[in-house]
Amino acid sequence: MFDIGFSELIMLGLVSLLVIGPERLPKVARIAGFWIGKARNMVASVKAEIKQELHAEEIRQIMKEQADLEEFHAALNETTDAANSIKTTLEALPEEARVDAKPPPHEPK
Repeated sequence: MFDIGFSELIMLGLVSLLVIGPERLPKVARIAGFWIGKARNMVASVKAEIKQELHAEEIRQIMKEQADLEEFHAALNETTDAANSIKTTLEALPEEARVDAKPPPHEPK
């Protein structure tokens, strides 16, 4: 994230030693480390929550798609049953009542 090299770290250490002083530097470093650790934990917690929320949204989307697919299958089965019912009814008709599937011959004018 930050492009800090070894020379910059040495310079930061020297400036902090001069500004803070040698007797208070260990305490300040300990407090800074504590707060940096807290910040990292907080960032990791937020990342985990976001990841969990995204995962839950993906699951909701998959469940919605599956429900839509089940509705489609139900409608398809209903249509197939209706078509089979019509077919059975037509097959049960006597031969005289059946309409010929061929169109009537076209009469010239």
